[in-house]
Amino acid sequence: MSYRDRYRIPPASALVAFECAARLRSFSRAAQELGTFQSAISRQIATLEKWVSIRLFERSPTGVTLTEAGNRLYDAVVSGLGVIHRGVAEAEELSKDEQVVIACSHETSQFVLLPRFNALCRALGERVRVRILTYDQDISSLPSDPVADVVFTWNDAQAPPKYRVPVVKEAVRPVCSRAYAAAHADELNGPVADWGALTFIDYTRPNDGWATWNDWFAVAGRPRRRPAYLGIESYPYVLEAAAAGRGLAMGWKGCIEQHLAAGSLVALGEGFSEFDRFCFCALTRKGRTKATANECLAFFEQAQPSAGS
Repeated sequence: MSYRDRYRIPPASALVAFECAARLRSFSRAAQELGTFQSAISRQIATLEKWVSIRLFERSPTGVTLTEAGNRLYDAVVSGLGVIHRGVAEAEELSKDEQVVIACSHETSQFVLLPRFNALCRALGERVRVRILTYDQDISSLPSDPVADVVFTWNDAQAPPKYRVPVVKEAVRPVCSRAYAAAHADELNGPVADWGALTFIDYTRPNDGWATWNDWFAVAGRPRRRPAYLGIESYPYVLEAAAAGRGLAMGWKGCIEQHLAAGSLVALGEGFSEFDRFCFCALTRKGRTKATANECLAFFEQAQPSAGS
């Protein structure tokens, strides 16, 4: 038996037109539902009737009704299309299991996720496609399609403890360019209380956990006079502005090492100030049901949280 004889079926478009016309008992209404013309439905039905060599509909001024042969074919077509629909849906779900969607802010993507990205891909295996979604302002602006399986967030209420792991512990210190440090050596060598004449570059984008200058002042001391602030909405640009000599930037451990090694920035103060805040890798409700998302969480759970952002 040849392949063609094994699956000798009419064109799928004719079967869909037949199912719709039989269900609605009208060629014109079937055409409306399928977004085509009544003449096209008539041609599809004629093709099908020629294929099976028997009339499938009885025509009348009020519509169409199925013949006995039409009723038998209709039951088979509905059953067959239903099986195909379920099969396609199951295949789509399997394909989704081969993808994990990770959502995070632009800054977290650059400084937390991307340095670990290659290792994550190796851990998940070649069969898994990793997709990164970045959001602006805060996690509420996260794109809704596709829904994320994993999110990086500073909000520990984003998921129950069993569905989140700490990835990064926050630790910060001021940084600036060598030229700026030399030009303001007298102030910088003194207590923070004397830093009021300096310019502080402020990361102004709303965030769900990053430390502010006020947080650091609460630990290290506060300038006696209010300093000038330069507001910038992108943390990479904050570091670039500091490297260009525009003022002091808040440097997160894990974000500034390359700048320090290259000499474009120098660290100030007596070390990092640590805060009891973490960047978490958390599973969404959708991700908790997916094996690939749970594998992703396990990958980040294996590493001890490091200071950084």
